[in-house]
Amino acid sequence: MKRAAAKHLIERYYHQLTEGCGNEACTNEACGSSPGFQRMDNNAAAIKALELYKNNAKLCDPHPSKKGASSAFPENSAKGAHNFSACSNGKMNHKDLPPTREDFRDLNFLTEDKVYEILSLCSETEDYSPLIRVIGRVFSSAESLVQSFRKAKQHTKEELKSLQAKDEDKDEDEKETASGSSTAMEVEPEASASSGDGSSHGENNVQKFGPVEVSVDIDAVRRVYDRLLSNEKIEAAFLNALVYLSPNVECDLTYHNVYAADPNYLNVFIIVMENSNLHSPEYLEIALPQFCKAMSKLPLPALAKLARLWSQYGVDQIRRLVETFQQLITYTVISNEFSSDNLVNEDDGVVAATKCLKIVYYANVLGGDLDTDHNEEDDDEPIPESSELTLQELLGEERRNKKGPRVDPLETEMGIRASDCRKPLIPFEEFINEPLNEVLEMDKDYTFFKVETESKFSFMTCPFILNAVTKNLGLYYDNRIRMYSERRITALYSLVQGQQLNPYLRLKVRRDHIIDDALVRLEMIAMENPADLKKQLYVEFEGEQGVDEGGVSKEFFQLVVEEIFNPDIGMFTYDESTKLFWFNPSSFENEGQFTLIGIVLGLAIYNNCILDVHFPMVVYRKLMGKKGTFRDLADSHPVLFQSLKDLMEYEGNVEEDMMITFQISQTDLFGNPLMYDLKESGDKIPVTNENRKDFVALYAEYMLNKSVEKQFKAFRRGFHMVTNESPLKYLFRPEEIELLICGSRNLDFQALEESTEYDGGYNKDSRIIKDFWETVHSFEQEKKRLFLQFTTGTDRAPVGGLGKLKMIIAKNGPDSDRLPTSHTCFNVLLLPEYSTVEKLKERLLKAITYAKGFGML
Repeated sequence: MKRAAAKHLIERYYHQLTEGCGNEACTNEACGSSPGFQRMDNNAAAIKALELYKNNAKLCDPHPSKKGASSAFPENSAKGAHNFSACSNGKMNHKDLPPTREDFRDLNFLTEDKVYEILSLCSETEDYSPLIRVIGRVFSSAESLVQSFRKAKQHTKEELKSLQAKDEDKDEDEKETASGSSTAMEVEPEASASSGDGSSHGENNVQKFGPVEVSVDIDAVRRVYDRLLSNEKIEAAFLNALVYLSPNVECDLTYHNVYAADPNYLNVFIIVMENSNLHSPEYLEIALPQFCKAMSKLPLPALAKLARLWSQYGVDQIRRLVETFQQLITYTVISNEFSSDNLVNEDDGVVAATKCLKIVYYANVLGGDLDTDHNEEDDDEPIPESSELTLQELLGEERRNKKGPRVDPLETEMGIRASDCRKPLIPFEEFINEPLNEVLEMDKDYTFFKVETESKFSFMTCPFILNAVTKNLGLYYDNRIRMYSERRITALYSLVQGQQLNPYLRLKVRRDHIIDDALVRLEMIAMENPADLKKQLYVEFEGEQGVDEGGVSKEFFQLVVEEIFNPDIGMFTYDESTKLFWFNPSSFENEGQFTLIGIVLGLAIYNNCILDVHFPMVVYRKLMGKKGTFRDLADSHPVLFQSLKDLMEYEGNVEEDMMITFQISQTDLFGNPLMYDLKESGDKIPVTNENRKDFVALYAEYMLNKSVEKQFKAFRRGFHMVTNESPLKYLFRPEEIELLICGSRNLDFQALEESTEYDGGYNKDSRIIKDFWETVHSFEQEKKRLFLQFTTGTDRAPVGGLGKLKMIIAKNGPDSDRLPTSHTCFNVLLLPEYSTVEKLKERLLKAITYAKGFGML
């Protein structure tokens, strides 16, 4: 009775807001008849009605001209009534609707056959209003949808035998007393229903990546949509029903925990998302945003189950789901003017669609080519904590994520990672929304990401929708803020302890002994206080005047990489065919040297420097926690890969024709053979047609993992010393990590010309500027790389290409014999105004060819 009374009061508040009491002189501010009342839409009125009810606000008495209006529940206000009915724990009372001419008003759920039956009757009379009313009633009610399009219950063999036995004993049963017979008939349906519910809950007992069973017949739903969506009037019924349905579902999930009570509630989302017209303009305005908001309220187990179900769909279905949510995001972004004052993060429709897109993303991962078994083991020893940690805690500066990098809850629930996926159903690039990336205020988004509050959404929690440039900007903010934090902590620490202030990671090196000086200094820091690696790097070349504003660090990294990867040192092997380096399993260098190389790579990312390193992709996969497997050999050891592939495809007798065993041979630095048994007593185990798959897997395991285990673990440990608190692993896929470290190999100088700015009197129309670009465009590729090296400190393009490189060309006096100079810290080229294009080319080539070292101008 209390619930009915509450519902009645909320309805009265709603009608007071939407229609008013009828008294034009009404003084109630919450009444539609009040002169100063501001009109609101039905959804806003429904929410306001709830607030008025909770606050026990004033309720107007109906004016004589309006009496009975609320109780009559006129058709033109049905939409609003439905919006607030769920929040008052009630649903649209279909019995209150006007009766139809046909006999379908008691139809509370649909089956495929029933839809075709009604459609047939409507076709005969050419009047589709009965079908439209049925669709409107069923598809606007969550309870009706949950019961609709159910699969026919499949009997098990035991049940079929039982039914057969009952049929054989039917005559004997009929001789029983009537009461006994009726009792049996009552019990059987209950048992059947119980069995049906049990099967829907059984997904928790299925293998982790086994098939997901749901009670809805998805194929039947698709056939029904195919038949009905071609009719415009019927399609409008689906649209209107979805508008009514969504607020109720959102309230159900937010306040009533309906999924826990009945997992079949997921059928609502399965059925609605099969509508192939959801991405059409009619849905994008109201219906789809509301439904996405409702879907985003699903509890984590429901989201995981939905992702597992969708992972069983085909490529076309997954792509349709992606396009549906992408269309909504794009439509909303281009329809609004988002800025720092009007953040896209605060748009409920975009946020909800992004959360829904995450479900499809993990479905795409799970449905792709997965490798969940080959995972690198965690480091045996934890990375040592800084001695400053206690002080940080006292100062309220305790580090976040000390237990490790952030992990997406849905990823944990499903037991998979994006890095487990070798090849998704559709390319990851299709999940990136460029219009969103263009309007996203990354500084604000990063703040929301770090604060981790429910009231502020960060798109960094859904990194699949961001391009590499945007994610790199987020990483840049994270690194810089961490540097500032370390600087502040160091200053406070020096005040408390009275020690010398050292806010930077200072490296003073001799150009001729750069490896010895740098690695020894880094080794001391790594042992004494690893937290210092998080400080901003400041490099000084002994005997040179250059001040490190970024450019000196760039050259430092370049020189270190050149030395480390020199084949004469023997730490890495070089493949002439692939132009790639690999860890030397026979290296004489100790593990500490590889640790220091990992630190150098981590520092390059941390200080936003691009390195000229050439690793196969398997190295970046291993850094992300995945072991190398046979298919990785195609990139790292292509000759071996082809040989093993030929072995796998060989149609003859492997044992007799090839005469190989489970013992393999490798050569050390001096060319001496080293034997290794892939299995115990491998030299006595022949490779056969039956066991060749094991041989190939073990061979790849040895080459990519076991043979370089010590070297790589040390390398990874050094890398994690710098990046362990970074969102690097959370944001980036292995191929993006490579782009982050190495930059882009595609040099688009046209894009560089378009993004370049001018200073000191030059502009894009200046004669010398036109001559300059004509000269640069005429350079061969190697000369272009030298020019980039001279101007920016690296010969690689940054993430996003040369168009993202903000180069400045400034005037450096009139015509003279001076060479062009550059400030690599700021990507500034100082160019005298040479009189001829020939002189310009000659001076420029000399400058970029013999440039080395730093001096003060």
